[in-house]
Amino acid sequence: MAIHVINEARRCLQCKKPLCRLKGCPAQTNIPEMIRLFLNGNINEAGEMLFANNPMSVVCSLVCDHEKQCEGNCIQGHKGAPVQISSIEHYISDIYLDKVIMEHEPPKGQNIAVIGSGPAGITVSVKLAQLGYDVTIFERKSKLGGMMRYGIPSFRLPLSILDRYQKKLLELGIHIRPNTTIGGVLTLDTLFRDGYDAVFIGSGVWRARGLGVKGESLGCCHYAVDYLQNPDVYNLGDRVAIIGSGNSAMDAARTAVRKGSRYVTVYARRNEVRASIREYEYAQADGVEFEFNKGVDSITREGPMLKERHFDEEGKLIGEDEAQLYPADSTIIAVSQGPKDKIVRSTTGLEVNERGLVEVDENGATTRDGVFSAGDVVLGPCNVVQVVKDAKHVANSIDEYLTKKREAAK
Repeated sequence: MAIHVINEARRCLQCKKPLCRLKGCPAQTNIPEMIRLFLNGNINEAGEMLFANNPMSVVCSLVCDHEKQCEGNCIQGHKGAPVQISSIEHYISDIYLDKVIMEHEPPKGQNIAVIGSGPAGITVSVKLAQLGYDVTIFERKSKLGGMMRYGIPSFRLPLSILDRYQKKLLELGIHIRPNTTIGGVLTLDTLFRDGYDAVFIGSGVWRARGLGVKGESLGCCHYAVDYLQNPDVYNLGDRVAIIGSGNSAMDAARTAVRKGSRYVTVYARRNEVRASIREYEYAQADGVEFEFNKGVDSITREGPMLKERHFDEEGKLIGEDEAQLYPADSTIIAVSQGPKDKIVRSTTGLEVNERGLVEVDENGATTRDGVFSAGDVVLGPCNVVQVVKDAKHVANSIDEYLTKKREAAK
């Protein structure tokens, strides 16, 4: 691994205008500097730079859509293979995660509640705790990580990485309350009553979006967001149909194969998949079959009823055939997710849009004073690095808000 990474690092051209960073990385990771430091033997300095810019660097190195982002914009890729930036970043970040010393500024005497411990919650917690704020994370599940732990399979993101993050958060003085839902016994009003000066909502998108077709309540039909949280409790059978073609569909399909299903087929609505090329190719390598241009008519106990769809040269749907049965023991629907509404239903002054996503201004402030939000619950389902970019910006906004509040109290 080390020799491979070193050879890849040596292929970097150190471009004066690095498109891998400027165009490819939402978090604006300084990739040429990372590689320069690494090749000069300053791996700790490289790791420090990566962590300061993106606390989720080691996660992003594994789960980002690299072929569309950093590696997809590498100049070396124009005539051959791009530099494997993700492998270099992972090598550095994985080593540094255990070395990083979680230091913080003197306590500011202000408390922040962070709802959710996914990439948005972790990023905001780290950034604000480092500034001297007292941070408490409220996580409704038993372990930290949010959708990273319960939505991304361990063969893509080892759970041990998230356990290491939890250790680092505790070292930074962050309090973690597992198995605690905000919107039940505890509400936003409760948090403010108990002295929190600001609240950050990073609760993610955990509610499956259905197809709205007959048969979704049958015992053989499941949603990918539910299945991926604990696949061991499902008995899917030999033949599995996956409806949808995004990354969650690939995760569900590849997980089903690993759990013993012998024939797993992904059915896409168009003549393409929405998932990243890499995840699509890995699914194919795992033996997953693909069928394209299939619309869903209904779900039956024998499998989904699908219609062949026909498009013109411009991609406009021009017709569908009669529905036919595609035999399957189980059907998994993986077409998208939305936020749950416990927090919204249990508080006043917090507005959401027609999709149930939290409404925020350009600084991540919600319609309720002192409450901020970022990540999937604002943007809809998106990748980790986009969430980090959004959360970093909102962490700065919370700091500015609390600084003004401190000064006003003097």
